[in-house]
Amino acid sequence: MSNAMKSNQLFEEAQKYIPGGVNSPARAFKAVSETPRFIEKADGAYIHDVDGNRYIDYIGSWGPMILGNNNPVVLKAVQEAIVKGLSYGAATEAEVTMAKLVCELVPSVEMVRMVNSGTEATMSALRAARGYTGRSKIIKFEGCYHGHCDSLLVKAGSGLMNSGIPDSAGVPAGCASDTLTAVYNDFDSVERLFEENKGEIAALIIEPIAANMGVVLPDPAFLKKIREICDVNGTVLIADEVITGFRMGIDGAQGLLGLKPDLSTFGKIIGGGMPVGAYGGKREIMEMIAPLGPVYQAGTLSGNPVAMAAGIAQLTELKNHPEIYTHINKLGAMLCDGLREIAAAAKANCVVNQIGSIGSMFFTGEPVTDYASAKKSDTAAYADYFKHMLNCGIYFAPAQFEAMFISNSHNEENIKDTLECAARFFKV
Repeated sequence: MSNAMKSNQLFEEAQKYIPGGVNSPARAFKAVSETPRFIEKADGAYIHDVDGNRYIDYIGSWGPMILGNNNPVVLKAVQEAIVKGLSYGAATEAEVTMAKLVCELVPSVEMVRMVNSGTEATMSALRAARGYTGRSKIIKFEGCYHGHCDSLLVKAGSGLMNSGIPDSAGVPAGCASDTLTAVYNDFDSVERLFEENKGEIAALIIEPIAANMGVVLPDPAFLKKIREICDVNGTVLIADEVITGFRMGIDGAQGLLGLKPDLSTFGKIIGGGMPVGAYGGKREIMEMIAPLGPVYQAGTLSGNPVAMAAGIAQLTELKNHPEIYTHINKLGAMLCDGLREIAAAAKANCVVNQIGSIGSMFFTGEPVTDYASAKKSDTAAYADYFKHMLNCGIYFAPAQFEAMFISNSHNEENIKDTLECAARFFKV
């Protein structure tokens, strides 16, 4: 049983000054009826809280710590950058190096613009698509979370699913009216929206591998048809790779699945976990962005020199060491296959979805292929499971509808320890 005395005290104090005591709902622990653990440090495969507890970390700052926490190569790059200054608000060589690297690694990206978060990346990509097409409407999918900008908080996943809030208050009706919602893995629902809104759809945005309603895998035929219908209708296809970019492989989910989007969005993984994001794609669309074109988007911290240093170090390490992907994918399969075997032995109603180094255990007896099937999960059962694992020193996401992430710092011993703890929960 882990001690949480100081975390409890900090949470009590935090609630006086921070809404809900946290700066992001994803870390609230509300969905599991627990107190958030306040983290003091992270190293390799582990994080340590203020009460002195060590946990095997399966969050990795929600994905970007693919090399492991506090990776020495990334750390050295950051240390060398910070002594030169934390921010300039001016052009740097590192921005050029980073842009060239992203364009080299992701074939569909011909030009790229750095921003400060995944939310900013998706928001900006949609604006570029609207400016390029001269249209207003967009299509998104139920359960896919693309950040907290107004037009995307319609039947979104991730924290909204975990909190039980279907849509966000404060979003004007006008913003939501241009957002059309389809069903993930259901091409008929997409086709209907195109037929009902002919010539009006600027963009279709999709997580090629959904990871914000838990991990939900796409039907390859579904993705192929998505690409085709966008081509026929002159609609910009945006691949949201904030979670999967550079994690599924050096060219992301789109490389793994053979999808060629018009625009792609990326998140913190391109900055080694620093506050950074990016969007990029076809040159003709990206040339719509100011100062070249009429679509305005700006940011003083975009291309921050410290974030660029961290990102260049991380992406270069991934580029030069493809064996990293072999290692993390092997461990991802080992963890998820083990969880499946344990659940089957216990005759538990559990489904484990996994691809590469990400996965989710859903407490449901039915296959999880979309938002509706994910929502059938027993969130109370997941909460019990989470608490048991936390007390064993295993740090999973504090909510049913999130992913588990493997890093290059994890090893087989970590996986075995995790599975032994899970077996005790399921009593097998």
